[in-house]
Formats: sequence, C-alpha cells, structure tokens
Amino acid sequence: MSKRKHVNKVVLAYSGGLDTSVILKWLQDEYNCEVVTFTADIGQGEEVEPARQKAISLGIKPENIFIEDLQEEFVRDYVFPMFRANTIYEGEYLLGTSIARPLIAKRQVEIARLVNADAVSHGATGKGNDQVRFEMGYLSLNSKLTIIAPWREWDLNSREKLLQYAETHGIFIEKKGKKSPYSTDANLLHISYEGGILENPNAEPEEDMWRWTNSPEKAPNEAEYISLDFKNGDLIAINGIELSPANLLRKLNELGSKHGIGRTDIVENRYVGMKSRGAYETPGGTIMIKAHRAIESITLDREEAHLKDELMPKYAKLIYNGFWFSPERRMIQSAIDKTQENVEGRVKLKLYKGNVIVVGRSSPKSLFNNNYATFEEDVVYDQRDAGGFIKLNALRFIIAGNVRK
Repeated sequence: MSKRKHVNKVVLAYSGGLDTSVILKWLQDEYNCEVVTFTADIGQGEEVEPARQKAISLGIKPENIFIEDLQEEFVRDYVFPMFRANTIYEGEYLLGTSIARPLIAKRQVEIARLVNADAVSHGATGKGNDQVRFEMGYLSLNSKLTIIAPWREWDLNSREKLLQYAETHGIFIEKKGKKSPYSTDANLLHISYEGGILENPNAEPEEDMWRWTNSPEKAPNEAEYISLDFKNGDLIAINGIELSPANLLRKLNELGSKHGIGRTDIVENRYVGMKSRGAYETPGGTIMIKAHRAIESITLDREEAHLKDELMPKYAKLIYNGFWFSPERRMIQSAIDKTQENVEGRVKLKLYKGNVIVVGRSSPKSLFNNNYATFEEDVVYDQRDAGGFIKLNALRFIIAGNVRK
C-alpha cells in the first residue's frame, strides 16, 4: 500500500452507526488527525441528534460537530429538478440514493472550507456507486481536498470485524433488537434495501422487509381521490393546500404508503461494472412522477415532449453515475427547465392498492383543443388534408419501391 498522505483535519460524513463510528476512531488512530463530523438530516426518519453524543463520546470537540437539517434544500434543489425530467434509471429506479449524495458532498466541502480542513472522508465501500458519487462531488467542488475512503484502505471487510474493532476500541454500538439482514439507506424520497436474501435475484423478499408501505393486499379496500397542483413543473399543492417542498413530499409518502404504492424490486447495472439486486420504496415519488407526466401531456408540444423523453435516459445515467455537478448535467437541466415554463395546472388521481391512476388533468395553458380532437362534427379540420400529408411522408417509400421493381 502506498504511503498515506498527511492530513491535519478531516470532515467525515457521519451517521453515528457502526461503520462511521469505527471510521471516526480509525481516522484518529491511522491518520492522527483532527476529525470533524457532519450529519445530514435529509428525512431518513431516524433521530440525528444521538450522533452528537456519540461523536462527543469519541473525543470530538462540540465545535467540530455539524448536524444540519437539509430536507427542504434536498427536495427543492435536487429532487424537484430531477423530477422535472421524469427521471427513471433503467426503466424503474427513481434514484432516491443517487440524488442525495451530491448534496451531502457539497455540504461536506462547504464545512471543510469553514473549518479549514484539508481532507474529507465517507463510509462508502469500494464495491458500490456511492464512493463515485461522493468523490465526484468532492473533486468537482474542491479538487485540492484529500479524499479518505477507509473501505479501500483497511481490512475490516465484514460486520464481525467492525464489531470486534468497536469492542477493542471502546466504541459503544447500540443493539436494536434483531439485526436486519439488509443494508438500508433512507431519505425523504425513498428507502433502499440490499444484501441478505436479495443477493439471490430469484428469491422473493420477506413481507416484513418493507418498512414504509402497506402491501397492496393490506391496503384500504376503497380508493382515495387526490389532486396535485403544479407550477413551472414543480409540485406546489396537494388537495389545494400549498406546502413547502419537503412537506409536500412527506404528505405524498404518507398517502402512497397507505395505499401500497411505490415498491420496486430490480436488478440494476452499477457504474463499477457489476449487477446488483435492490428493493426500493418510493411512495411519494411514484405518485409525483405519474402526475407530472399527466400535466405535461396537455401542456408540452409534441416534439418538445418527445425530445425531453429522449434526453431523460442520459440525464438519469449522469445522476446514477455521480455526475450531478458536470457541465453536461447542467446543460440538460437548463433545457429541461426551459420546457417547464408552461407546465402548470391540476392533476386528479385515484390511489388504490398499489396503483396510481390518472383520472383528470386541467391547465390554463393546456394545448388540448377539443375543436380539433373531437370525433364529432367540426369546422376547423379538413380531413381531406390528411391524404396529402400521408402521401408526402410516404414519398421516399414510393420512390424506393418503384426503383426496386
């Protein structure tokens, strides 16, 4: 192994759990440096304040402990821009983990500047996508920072070794009853599950794995009707009640979870090269993307909508692979945001046993014109015009056919 670079102070992305608590102590011992902890509350649904006491117990100065509520920024500046593009990776994944990493990386770099740190560190493994997402963020925003990725340096490559290290070094690890066989990651947009029996792509996960959503079988037997209001492509109200971005998503999560909406079980292609099976719950996001496409269907021009759909897979790939801060992502974002200037109005939905059903859409900027679309008699469309339209579109086929004959 190459000689470690000397660092004076490092900002660690810190959750207070087993992995990052071991990393905290390991950084102190192996790098002999001052550690600053940063804990981001992005709606993971767990108390973040205990991380403060845990950090203090490991010798971190109170002024070197940063715990910040980033929920509104997360939804407003990351989730909403992504959903303007109707972003889905490989047809199913709504990118709940991917979209959180650039925000955490950005704030880490800002804290490093604030406390005059010369390094940043994360707890992502050397097998996954998160190491790429974190580090692409660091390098994009301040390439002079030293990056420490313990999982690529140490030999603590199992939970048992981590627990043994924690016991040896007096690190208290709270026991929360039966250990979950899954590796999970949660934020306000989703919760993910990996590991355990999910490593067999042919094995169905147990029902008690799912933490947020009712199973469709146990969801209410009566449908619930809701309305979503959009402005400039962003959700602004539910059932006519305007809320902040984070509270809008929180409310949609409640509705979706109640009705068994948003479960996904997929095998995805990781950026590092391997296939990985994961399960996700994204109840609010699943409702929002369905409604957003519905309001776009009456407010976007045909070619504008189609070109946007062609750009989306590239945009999704950039986010999944950690290129949020890249010029190409910003370029596509600008184009997407331009299309959203007239995307406003109300979508009516029916939620029922895992389904999100669009039952109505209206907009003051609607391009739907019943005078043209009606199957009844009209005075604006001459159906005879269609003959020439079809013949001109087929002209190249006619010429080629005559040549071949």
